[in-house]
Amino acid sequence: MIFNKDTAEKTAELLLQINAIKLNPKNPFTWASGWKSPIYCDNRLTLSFPAIRNYIREEFSKNIEKQFGKPDIIAGVATGAIGIGMLVAEYMGLPFVYVRPEPKKHGRQNQVEGFLKKGQNVVVVEDLISTGNSSLLAVQAIKDAGANVKGMVAIFTYGFDIAEENFKNANVDLYTLSNYQNLLNLAVAKKYITEEEQTALKEWSVAPDSWGIEV
Repeated sequence: MIFNKDTAEKTAELLLQINAIKLNPKNPFTWASGWKSPIYCDNRLTLSFPAIRNYIREEFSKNIEKQFGKPDIIAGVATGAIGIGMLVAEYMGLPFVYVRPEPKKHGRQNQVEGFLKKGQNVVVVEDLISTGNSSLLAVQAIKDAGANVKGMVAIFTYGFDIAEENFKNANVDLYTLSNYQNLLNLAVAKKYITEEEQTALKEWSVAPDSWGIEV
């Protein structure tokens, strides 16, 4: 769920401006999973643009407090959300930890890095949601450490049905600054893509695992 439509449109426009999101239905990208995709998203690019990262930091901070109340601690999901998560924690005057997808193989074998006490209320920051599987592993690690996860926030979500189902099954509230639908609407309005290309992009979002596969 997006925080609100104005923020969703503004965030989508900023991500397109700096090429954090690239749309190319005619020459699709290949994800690590092997899926063909007409969109590529690298929200870490926002960290290189002070005005944009400050906008994201402040929108997150304002809306976290509005939706969840002020938590005890902010957690960033490694590695993509460490930077923005730390900026949010700094802006809100809160402690910060980050969470690995799995425990380290050496040393203390930590999965949660930083000082986290049992019973603390945590909001988790993520940069991007696809299926939600890796994000929810981070949530589980925080719960296993004895803390309470109030919810998760992310810069962008592809809006896959499988992600919605995964978060629902895990009983985790997810809010995002922007999403795929708002991105497509804005991309057509601002002439980043044609209406014909928008149709192809919509088809991908319905069945991303089989899109672009010739039979």
